[in-house]
Amino acid sequence: MSVNAELTAVIFDCAAPKRLAEFYRNVTGWEITHADDDFAYLGSGPVQIAFQRVDGYRGPGWPDAAKHAHLDFKVADPETAAKELAGLGATRPEFQPGEGQWIVLADPEGHPFCLAG
Repeated sequence: MSVNAELTAVIFDCAAPKRLAEFYRNVTGWEITHADDDFAYLGSGPVQIAFQRVDGYRGPGWPDAAKHAHLDFKVADPETAAKELAGLGATRPEFQPGEGQWIVLADPEGHPFCLAG
């Protein structure tokens, strides 16, 4: 059986949707298509990344078995991209699995994401 549902957005809980959308705009180059105090949407393609405000939000830890999802990004030079994103508020956790195949970063609210070449 298949419902054939169309994925339209991947939505992350956060404390500050506009700020997080701006961070990921800098990561992806995608346009912010909507932003208010409660929701922000990024991208005009068939799938958007979105952020919704949750009162009392606390970001996931890393490493933490309770994390639920993360994004993977392909970049020309992961080390250079990691340094640029650190300048925008990303952090680089000490724990780095993958034996150098990718770099794990956390966005300004603690959501992990990966950079690979």
